[in-house]
Amino acid sequence: MKTCDVLVVGAGIIGLTIAREIKLRWPDRSIMVLEKEADVALHASGRNSGVLHAGFYYEPSSLKAKLTSTGNLQMHQFCEERGIKVNRCGKLVVTTSPDELASLAKLYERGIANGVTLHVVTEREAREIEPRVHTIERAIYSPNTSSVDPVLVTRKVAEECENLGILLLTREAFIEGEEQQSSVRVTTSLGVVIAGALINAAGLYADKVAHIFGVGAGLQLQPFKGLYLYANERFGSLRTHVYPVPDLRNPFLGVHFTVAVDGHVMVGPTATPALWREQYGWRGGFSIHEFAETTRTLVELMAAPGSTIRKSAASEAVKYSKRLLVKQAARLIPGTTVQQFQRWGRPGIRAQLVDRSTMALVNDFRIEKGSRSIHILNAVSPAFTSSLSFASLVADELDQLE
Repeated sequence: MKTCDVLVVGAGIIGLTIAREIKLRWPDRSIMVLEKEADVALHASGRNSGVLHAGFYYEPSSLKAKLTSTGNLQMHQFCEERGIKVNRCGKLVVTTSPDELASLAKLYERGIANGVTLHVVTEREAREIEPRVHTIERAIYSPNTSSVDPVLVTRKVAEECENLGILLLTREAFIEGEEQQSSVRVTTSLGVVIAGALINAAGLYADKVAHIFGVGAGLQLQPFKGLYLYANERFGSLRTHVYPVPDLRNPFLGVHFTVAVDGHVMVGPTATPALWREQYGWRGGFSIHEFAETTRTLVELMAAPGSTIRKSAASEAVKYSKRLLVKQAARLIPGTTVQQFQRWGRPGIRAQLVDRSTMALVNDFRIEKGSRSIHILNAVSPAFTSSLSFASLVADELDQLE
């Protein structure tokens, strides 16, 4: 049996930054991080694009709006103080038809309300930033959108956790848990842990952990697979990220060009439903129970009145065709051809929360609490960018538990 003051479930960027923040605030507390894999960053934290978002997509009243702009600055500072490379390439959001100009203006207004540095630029000014880009009349330029290596960042946070005396328990999976009067008893694949409090940052399985504690009833995580196509052009062939004007009702941002930290260019992502939670390939991690659950929920989502999933299902399905995916991207940068993009990158899985009472996707971050536990149930993009400010919020919540 092991004991600690705080047990964190999940060694992704969210779980690790939370553990680090708690230890920095309260150095005398003993903290353990439970991780079923052999290493950190093997799931979403190491499989995302590495973009540090500025925070202008989100409703001003949302947690995403409150945490992203601050998290962006904190993550830049964290990386630069530790010599971790940051590609400060910026981002252009461009229009592909006059109908999008009103949405572009709304996007700019949101960004300003969220305290984000943004510039409205003309078509000529947009081409000065990126000569290959196409926009109609105007575009938005975000100078504080950057790229990092997400695996490198997550491993650095893990290293700092261990240097602070946090115990990282790899190859040890959460099995069961129970809140008691002043502690939490957790059964793992290797034994029992008694903790004063539990933080659930279990990613794709955070809802399952929460339900064991009687938290988050009616909330379910639905997996969506994201893939990028990598360019065979020379590195640095694109100066800045280039994104379309998004449908702000939809949590997905549409096909875009991403400039990675080393300068290579990606186009994507797909946002197609995964058939089980860790469906990175066609067989690995398969679970018949998860297959039944995710397919049933997908059917229910598509059948729900006003479903955004039903509307986007056909357009998402065609993205598995390289030719059709690149064709969508070419609306942003004319002359882009499928011959330039031939290699798929590593797939990632987005753990997208669904509210089953309304059969709607939850767009904002979601945190739920038990008597001795805190559950992070919707740590989707831009959670990586927001992780340091997110950790501060969770530490505040932990303080209120006690």
